[in-house]
Amino acid sequence: MVVRQCTSRGITSQLCVRLKEPRTQGRQDMARHSSELAEFRDVFSKAKHVAILTGSGLSAESGVPTFREGGFWRKWQAQVNTSLLSQNPSRVWEFYHYRREVMLRKSPNLAHLAIAECEARLQRQGRRVTVITQNINELHYCARSTNVLEIHGSLFKTSCMSCGNVAVSHKSPICAALEGKGAPEPNTSDAQITPHHLPMCEQGGCSGPLRPDVVWFGETLDSDILTRVEEELDRCDLCLVVKEFVSVCLSVCLSVCLSVCLFHFHGPCGTTLPPALARHETEAN
Repeated sequence: MVVRQCTSRGITSQLCVRLKEPRTQGRQDMARHSSELAEFRDVFSKAKHVAILTGSGLSAESGVPTFREGGFWRKWQAQVNTSLLSQNPSRVWEFYHYRREVMLRKSPNLAHLAIAECEARLQRQGRRVTVITQNINELHYCARSTNVLEIHGSLFKTSCMSCGNVAVSHKSPICAALEGKGAPEPNTSDAQITPHHLPMCEQGGCSGPLRPDVVWFGETLDSDILTRVEEELDRCDLCLVVKEFVSVCLSVCLSVCLSVCLFHFHGPCGTTLPPALARHETEAN
C-alpha cells in the first residue's frame, strides 16, 4: 500500500524497512508485508541494532543539488574522473569549491535530525544505530549523528596525490585562488588557475597536489569502508533504506535490503522518518 508519493527535484524519496529475523532449524524466515506505521513502530521498538542507508533523495530535501539524471555544472556534465583532474585540475577544483560553498549554506532537514536524535536516544538504551550513506555533504554530521559510514567520501576531506595524507578542511575558500570562483552558470568561463595556486598538501612540508577525497566515476570504493558496511548489515536486526529513485554504488546494499522488504512508505523522508523513528511508548524516558 502506497501511503504517499512526491518528488523533490526529480527524485522520489522512499522509506523501505527490512527486518532480519533469527533462523530456526527446519524453518525459513517468513516476511510479513505491511505499510502501516503502527506495525513498523512495534518492530522498531524491539530492534537492538538498526542500520539506516541513505542516498541523494535525503539531501535533495535540504535543497542540495544532486547532479543526478544527467545534471550539469556550467555546460559540463557533472561527472568527474581522474583523467579530467589531470587534464584540467582548475576546473575540477572550481566545481568542488562550488559544491563546498553550497553545502556550507545548507542545513540538515527533519529526516537528518530524526536519524540523529534516534541514534543518541537508542545509544542511551544500549541499542545501536549506524548510518550508511552515499552522500558526501556531511549533513548527517551537521545533524549530530556520530556513527556514520560515508562510502563515497566527503566534500570536506582532501587526499594528497603525492603522500596520500587525508585531511579535513572546512575552510572557505579552501585556497585563496578559488575565492569567488566556481559559478555554475553555463556562460561562466573557466578560471584557469595554475596548479601551484590550487590546494596543496600541508603535511610535513609535502606540498603535493590535493584532490577531493571522494569516489569518482570509474574508481573503486574503499575496501575498509565496504567491509564495515557488510559487518553492519550482517549484525543489524532492522534495516531502513531511505532511497532515491535511482541508486548507484549503494545498489548492492539496496538489493540485499530490498529483497525482504516488510514495510514500504512513499513520500518525502522529512515527513515519513520523524514519526517512524520517534520515541516509542515502551521506551524508558
